[in-house]
Amino acid sequence: MKLVRGHVHKEDEREILKLENVCKIYNLGKSSETTAVCGIDFHVHVGELTGILGPSGSGKSTLLHIMGLLDRPTEGKVYIDNTDTSKMSDPEQARIRGKKIGFIFQAYNLISSLTAQENVELPLIIYDIPADERRRKAKKILERLGLGARLNHLPGQLSGGEKQRVAIARALINDPEILLADEPTGNLDSKTGQEVLKIFEELHLDGKTIIIITHDESIVSITEKVVRIKDGKVVKIEVLT
Repeated sequence: MKLVRGHVHKEDEREILKLENVCKIYNLGKSSETTAVCGIDFHVHVGELTGILGPSGSGKSTLLHIMGLLDRPTEGKVYIDNTDTSKMSDPEQARIRGKKIGFIFQAYNLISSLTAQENVELPLIIYDIPADERRRKAKKILERLGLGARLNHLPGQLSGGEKQRVAIARALINDPEILLADEPTGNLDSKTGQEVLKIFEELHLDGKTIIIITHDESIVSITEKVVRIKDGKVVKIEVLT
């Protein structure tokens, strides 16, 4: 291994995510359709921090849903850890999604009636993890992210940056192989946004595979690879060394 741009760069690692000629076409009815993305080809190695950059309407959200197995491509294949997910049933995809992928959204998607700790515990309930273990794991992650004093606060009592850190903690609770972040700094001021990017950088240095979908050019400062998309197509892939 060697350090590149302050990151741990692992040579010849396996591809944890691969998109192969992916297209998504939406049928609008009355013989009308629109192509959201098409001909998408790229891969992400284990431990890589990748930014997917593009303007509004470029197909970023569609790409996020396809990479996260929340939607199926019209054409092409999505491989997770060298497994072709296009051949999977919906329940099989859901199991892969739950075990291997953690999601972080711009709008945080926290449940307003639950405390920070309870929001982070939620994914563990699906797997019947005992309550004591859920609380212990959630508390440990929240403390790591600097929220030890906010465990019992409701989302309405938290700042935007604190909400996003709770969302990051929730995404980490199942120890997923891939973190998918959708415009994670979009609702934050520049200072708080930089603090959130610092968290991603630290997680990356710990070996996490992270993909950040954004229009924010500041993400380039922490990435190893940037995939630029426009009008639903990859226009450039930059490997930053």
